[in-house]
Amino acid sequence: MARHQLQVLSALDGAKTQLYHFTAIVIAGMGFFTDAYDLFSISVITKLLGRIYYYKPGSPTPGSLPPNVSCAVSGVALCGTLAGQLFFGWLGDKMGRKRVYGVTLLLMVVSSIASGLSFGSTAKGVMATLCFFRFWLGFGIGGDYPLSATIMSEYANKKTRGSFIAAVFAMQGFGILAGGIVGLIVSSAFEAKYPALPYNLDPAGSTVASSDYVWRIILMVGGIPAALTYYWRMKMPETARYTALVARNAKQAAADVATVLQVEIEAEQDKVERMSQEAVNNYGLFSKEFTHRHGLHLVGTAMTWFLLDVVFYSQTLFQKDIFAAVKWLPSASTMSALQELYMISRAQTIIALCGTIPGYWFTVVFIDYMGRLKIQLMGFFFMSVFMFGLAIPYPYWPAHQAGFVVMYAFTFFFANFGPNSTTFVVPAEIFPARLRSTCHGISAATGKAGAIVGAFGFLYAAESPNPKLDDAGYPPGIGVQYALIVLGVVDFFGFMFTFLIPEAKGKSIEEMSGDRERERQSSSSSSSSSLVERCSSIDSCNSRSSPRRRSSRSKQIREFRISGRLQILSFRS
Repeated sequence: MARHQLQVLSALDGAKTQLYHFTAIVIAGMGFFTDAYDLFSISVITKLLGRIYYYKPGSPTPGSLPPNVSCAVSGVALCGTLAGQLFFGWLGDKMGRKRVYGVTLLLMVVSSIASGLSFGSTAKGVMATLCFFRFWLGFGIGGDYPLSATIMSEYANKKTRGSFIAAVFAMQGFGILAGGIVGLIVSSAFEAKYPALPYNLDPAGSTVASSDYVWRIILMVGGIPAALTYYWRMKMPETARYTALVARNAKQAAADVATVLQVEIEAEQDKVERMSQEAVNNYGLFSKEFTHRHGLHLVGTAMTWFLLDVVFYSQTLFQKDIFAAVKWLPSASTMSALQELYMISRAQTIIALCGTIPGYWFTVVFIDYMGRLKIQLMGFFFMSVFMFGLAIPYPYWPAHQAGFVVMYAFTFFFANFGPNSTTFVVPAEIFPARLRSTCHGISAATGKAGAIVGAFGFLYAAESPNPKLDDAGYPPGIGVQYALIVLGVVDFFGFMFTFLIPEAKGKSIEEMSGDRERERQSSSSSSSSSLVERCSSIDSCNSRSSPRRRSSRSKQIREFRISGRLQILSFRS
């Protein structure tokens, strides 16, 4: 079948792993480092924001963000991410991956810095400006999802494509780790310079005035790695697959691949033109043809990502509340504001090191050996098992905190050595080139809708059924134990929806998406036309020949027609 594929695509599929592959991983991966840092660093600072802006004199407990403010601060970036995934996913297919790739990074840099500069004369004003800038931060982050995945899948070779895409996403683990480490460094530095007593000894003095700089510094640091990679993103060429299959510029695609791989590539512009004229090559996202070919695939990628993110973001954004519930974190009233920030940062760092990062890189190592589906099914299954393992004996854990942390780390390990990685990889492999970024954006946006459900839902659901034990302003919930059971059930449904997704291990993305089928049809059409011309030429000569020569030429015609039918059948089969 390879002889019917464009030489540009065959060269990319068969290319050995080279420096440009790793360069692309780093350039795309630094965007995800920034994405994760910016999205998850908010969980480190929300307690501090409550102490600074919502302190109530005489209260026995430190100030905390009201429910509506906490929801907004934690969830507004997710809303922006959802919008950005849809918009930039669509734009990446219309204008090209490269042309909008730098825009997303620039938006992230500006919004990260602006978030740290949030201003206002009242607490409400500061929170409103913070939410405004974090929405646009999320909008830029959202664009990075479909563009990074699509670019990496279109640069990669067939043998190690899964590992390359997963490696880009694995940088998210280092972003989460960096958020914890920066929190540790900044809180330690300010605590050493401005020591304070715990809240129960000095309620007003436990939050020093300089604490207002701490959360701003933590947020602004997120813009640094993105800024450092902006230049290199602008230097990346457009992917050859987009140039050849969508932009229809075979000459430019061949030139780009020849430069990168150091080989001579035939442009085959005539073949690209024939492919563009095929009606089957022009179906749209909302057509019956797309529904027939990829409808269930899109449902599978979208729903598994949705269900995964309900669980993953519930765990990640509110792990500080879970740790406090099982007494792993000391009571807030026994710490100063900066001490509490330090303890939350430490907890996030430990979980990232023990569960999050190893899970990501296990996927990078094994995805092209085990396949996407096996890893995703295994991940959902064990996430469900460990969630139930945490929830059912829940009263046991406050006295056995080390065991709880180990079990909790395993839920992160199998999320990342499982669906959190594969849901990012698969949509970049199974859809046609002209719709690839759009479909990845739809899948990712559906996932972020799940993240919003998890972020807002878990915030309320985890509250105790006993109103006396609830945080100020929150209605009674079902409690952490039953919230964990719900998350375990959600994982089970993710396991079931995985069966709608095809396995892409070892296959070209043109083979998975149907683009290769159209190439074969184009080649078949060209070959059959050539055979018809040859037969017509013989017919013309036959009419001017003697009876004996006509008999000989008639035999030739029959042979050509038989061989032509066989060749056409072989192309179609």
